[in-house]
Amino acid sequence: MHVTFMGATREVTGSTHLVSGPSDKILLDCGLFQGRRRESEIKNRTLPYDPGLISNVVLSHAHIDHSGKLPVLARSGFPGRILATRPTADACAYLLEDSAHIQEIDARYLNYKSVRRFLTEIQNAKKRNITNREIKSIKDLLKKNKYEIDVDAIEAVQNKYDLQRVTPLYTHEDVEKAIGIFDGVPYRHPFTVGKNLTCTLYDAGHILGSAFVVVRAGGNGRRQTVFFTGDMGRFNKPIIEDPTLDFDPEDREVDLLIMESTYGGRKHEPVKELRSKLGQVVSETVARGGCLVIPSFAFGRTQEILYFLHQLYDENVVPHVPVFVDSPLAVKLTKVFGEHPEVYDSEAHNDFLERGKNPFAFKQIRFVSSTKDSMALMEKKDPHIVIAGSGMCEGGRVVHHLRYKIHNERNTILTVGYMAAHTLGRRLIEAGRSSNERRGRNKEEISLRFLGKEYPLRAKVVELGGFSAHADGDEMLDFLRRSNLQIKKIALVHGEEDQSLALARKLENEGYAVVVPRRGETLSVNGL
Repeated sequence: MHVTFMGATREVTGSTHLVSGPSDKILLDCGLFQGRRRESEIKNRTLPYDPGLISNVVLSHAHIDHSGKLPVLARSGFPGRILATRPTADACAYLLEDSAHIQEIDARYLNYKSVRRFLTEIQNAKKRNITNREIKSIKDLLKKNKYEIDVDAIEAVQNKYDLQRVTPLYTHEDVEKAIGIFDGVPYRHPFTVGKNLTCTLYDAGHILGSAFVVVRAGGNGRRQTVFFTGDMGRFNKPIIEDPTLDFDPEDREVDLLIMESTYGGRKHEPVKELRSKLGQVVSETVARGGCLVIPSFAFGRTQEILYFLHQLYDENVVPHVPVFVDSPLAVKLTKVFGEHPEVYDSEAHNDFLERGKNPFAFKQIRFVSSTKDSMALMEKKDPHIVIAGSGMCEGGRVVHHLRYKIHNERNTILTVGYMAAHTLGRRLIEAGRSSNERRGRNKEEISLRFLGKEYPLRAKVVELGGFSAHADGDEMLDFLRRSNLQIKKIALVHGEEDQSLALARKLENEGYAVVVPRRGETLSVNGL
């Protein structure tokens, strides 16, 4: 058996690993790369393998950086099935559809901006100075109304002047094809993925339905086992169970452990402090008369924040300002949570379910679905909380909330999850740190460029890394010590190079054999 590392090697996002057995090739994840637009285009529009040779895909969990290229695979001649837990299969039906929708909306907006800029340049070339009224007339030409872009008018200009256009990575039809080949499987129930290849899923504690994936190859008296963590969760977080520590006897001897390392060189804030720190940010922002914008993944992080806010509001320790979940996707995915209470932990049962309460619904919550209502919310100035996607600020409604709120020093932008390199979310965090330093020295303010424009950063940027659903380096080492696994070798993936190498040093000091593979590198499990 061989493993080739196709994505999320010495970087985060784009998780894809190819397991080759004697007769079959299996994909572990098929994730979307998120980063610089040009680099993302290249990595996401191509498949570094022949999809017709892939027997099956085993999906660790539903997040787009692990599942987001499945529609590309499905339309490209892939003959097999996609196997995942039932909550993951249910969530992907919404996440992948939303991914296609976001790409379509973002493509329309970028085409609108490009055409508007082109027409403005033509007018300027003719008159040297274009008036505000003329700029407005160009905008009106390209829009049906205040909230809706006129796609036909934009395409007409593009065709007339042979302008380059942005196209979505995949369509709704591609998503439907992918969803049609999902099979939901329960934890701890072995299933076949190829000739002499079997697989078992265990709870990874990362998000609802996330799984550790154990692939076993057997035949001719030989046996090899590959264990893939996917993304590993933290211990003692609310809602879902902790990562599995007790594995069945046939899965305990691991030849190769493919282990994430997102926070391999960092240490999170204690889980027990998260709720109080969130409450502090809410109270301070409202006291300034500002709004709190929280970029958040619609699946997992949004529900966790709602869970904590529900507790804070019930305890009357924060002002009861309105909470807007500006994400049709989050509404649907919260429904998925409601359909799978069998994977909730005892805390969620004790605090809410046994008291007849919905953890994710309370009086102050408003769910926003329509574009019109979302745009009206962006202009709202009274203190409130907005939770919106996407989590890394690479698309979706949160980007537009940022352009309305980023320039006001009363407002707060709260980051509650990992931001991959070169994403707007990472640039926002780095700019926020720099802005705080400059303020202290009375230096010139800094700005961020997104949506084709520069925006001054005056809002306060706060990081709460403890909300991460990823285990940190100490927690991953603790998992290895406490589990009943016997591991021959570890390959570290899904981490920027410095984080993977930092965790490698930590594990090597504990006596583990560790490698940090590069993209395209292959390891022979037989030779370990």
